[in-house]
Amino acid sequence: MRIVYFGTPEFAASQLEAILAAGYEVLAVVTTPDKPAGRGKQMHSSEVKECALKHNLPVLQPEKLKDEAFIEQLRSFKADLFVVVAFRMLPEVIWSMPPKGTINLHASLLPQYRGAAPINHAIINGETVTGLTTFILDKEIDTGAMIMQEKLAIGEKMNAGELHDALMNLGNDVIVKTIKLIEEGKVTAKSQEKVIKDENLVLKPAPKIFKDDCYIDWSKSGKEIYDFVRGLSPYPAAHAKIQNPEGEVLDLKIFATELALKTDENSTLYSIKTDQKTYLEVVLKDFYIKILEIQQAGKKAMQIAEFLRGTRISEDWKIVF
Repeated sequence: MRIVYFGTPEFAASQLEAILAAGYEVLAVVTTPDKPAGRGKQMHSSEVKECALKHNLPVLQPEKLKDEAFIEQLRSFKADLFVVVAFRMLPEVIWSMPPKGTINLHASLLPQYRGAAPINHAIINGETVTGLTTFILDKEIDTGAMIMQEKLAIGEKMNAGELHDALMNLGNDVIVKTIKLIEEGKVTAKSQEKVIKDENLVLKPAPKIFKDDCYIDWSKSGKEIYDFVRGLSPYPAAHAKIQNPEGEVLDLKIFATELALKTDENSTLYSIKTDQKTYLEVVLKDFYIKILEIQQAGKKAMQIAEFLRGTRISEDWKIVF
């Protein structure tokens, strides 16, 4: 089994390590070009590139996947299988190249949560179970026939970062088992469209999340807001705007919250409650939601008590949405 591996972030680097540890021959690694990052705009390599270099593997970083020189280079490896984890959508000329096909590891139980942000959306939607799916790449994104699935429980307090790490660790086993099934000719792929039809599924998408999608809608229920915050924590993070009596608006990132039962049913909806020292709460229609961890632009993330020591917020401030 001669493999070319495609991937970019830490999640994909973990699977590459697992494939190498299982003794499979990785001929080359394809990842994104180096990019400037951080305040100094130093060139930054992907986690997959760092992993490949550590193992002395050839690294390809094409600007364009349809570049003829890149495609010919891929052909020259004469790989049996391409493995894709957290990478761009491949053109057909690439995914149809190897005789044993191209497989992908996706961080959801397909056909649910197709798209770029399945981990975030599963938590935002209040799911209690998610998982991983390996499937054969096809023309449309995340729609190919499924090879293997593994489920994983989502804890009540688990955030997107914690779920990412749990799925990453589970994926090490799943990707190796999938390659072994292909190697032994034991794959029985299952059509996603058949599953959708047989189970009469209403699909939940997982599109890429942009900053404008990250602002909290305070009119939602406490549980919905709580899930929204943990589904975006630590990255890209839920955002909220609060305004002081002089009209100045602070745009804040919120990383952790907690729900508390209302003790005063006459509290003004969406008002702020605080002792200016230890707690900051927002009055919702069904709960108080306590802000536990917060970050102001240009500053580090802080526990709420530390934040309130530096930013004097009082109950005459208001939520803006």
